Amino acid sequence: MKRMKKSILFAFLWISGLGFQAAAQQLTRFAVVDLPKVYLAFFRESRAVREFEEQSSRVQAEIDRMTREIQELKTAQFNAESRGDRAQAMRLENEVYRNSEYLKEYFRIKTAELEDRKSKLTQSETFLGQVYEEIRFIAESEGYSMVLNLKENTGILWYSPTVDITDKLIQNLRSKGNR
Repeated sequence: MKRMKKSILFAFLWISGLGFQAAAQQLTRFAVVDLPKVYLAFFRESRAVREFEEQSSRVQAEIDRMTREIQELKTAQFNAESRGDRAQAMRLENEVYRNSEYLKEYFRIKTAELEDRKSKLTQSETFLGQVYEEIRFIAESEGYSMVLNLKENTGILWYSPTVDITDKLIQNLRSKGNR
């Protein structure tokens, strides 16, 4: 009888241990999502995104134009130096410097403006509501305890691609959008 009680107690503890182990594994399961990738895939056809992409293209075209001008000025400066026209070479060198500084400042300002606009687009309540609801659904149905934003969390040093649910999220959002 004592031996049977010990066996039952041992079996109970062993089964309890498995339960605790399963619960501990459940607590550590996480996933990652690349929200900017979801945003671009899900809203690519929206007017706001098209306008953002057009603005981005205009900024890039202006940067390309200024870069070409600076290259042309450098070529003219080199030619002036080759001819021995020191005054013209100095004037062109100053113009190259001014234009280069303007280009740097233009790039900094426009990049900040575009990033701000992109951030506002990806944080619209409609977008976030749909995305977070779908993330919650995927996390609960697949047993994830935590879902991290891959692009905004500097604490992630490495992750396995198997925990990236970005493509699944995009697929689910598209299928719900087609209904």
